[in-house]
Amino acid sequence: MDMWRQLGPFLLVVAALACVLVWLLPRIRRDPEERERRRRRAVNLTGRLGDAEITDVEDNSVFYSYSVRGVAYAAAQDISRLREFLPEQPERLIGPVSLKYAPSNPANSIIVCEEWSGLRAGR
Repeated sequence: MDMWRQLGPFLLVVAALACVLVWLLPRIRRDPEERERRRRRAVNLTGRLGDAEITDVEDNSVFYSYSVRGVAYAAAQDISRLREFLPEQPERLIGPVSLKYAPSNPANSIIVCEEWSGLRAGR
């Protein structure tokens, strides 16, 4: 009986930690595609608008450059999951576009996501 009194609190703590881990693990171990989707969504919701220039389109990537407060950035965005929002001929995208960037980190930017597109009309 004394053994259970001494082990009881310890077992409760271990059980509580196990429950927390079971709840936390699925939230931590998101796949890269889910993390990228969440990043695009966050930039879309809180980002500032700017102007960019698409310089190249290759396979599943769009390369673009832009400037924020005098600092020039060159970036690429994975478009493999966003094909439905793009024209059939992606090379037609080359030219000026709008972008959204995170105010706290201007290098974190997007030109298209599930809810928004910076592509200009007529492209």
